[in-house]
Amino acid sequence: MSHRGSLLCLPTGIYGWNASAGDSLAPEDLQKVLVELKTSDFLLLGTGERQHFPNTELRAAFADAGIGLEAMNTGAACRTYNVLLAEGRPVAAALIAVE
Repeated sequence: MSHRGSLLCLPTGIYGWNASAGDSLAPEDLQKVLVELKTSDFLLLGTGERQHFPNTELRAAFADAGIGLEAMNTGAACRTYNVLLAEGRPVAAALIAVE
């Protein structure tokens, strides 16, 4: 399977995602994640070529929803996602494409 562009990898499927910059994400950009994930789940956030830490507003939205948020560069997020998936652990990822 092959994909182009940024992706949301959720328990319900893999979806195209219109995001291009990890340093300017807002809660609205991840609304699908906030709606679909249950409490105690967490999201791996691949922020592109470089790691960017989520802003206060985004961190607060995930904390309020009871969803953990782990930010890292997209390559590391992909590797971590695959390891957790292979272990059978519930995992979701929001991956900003690296050109």
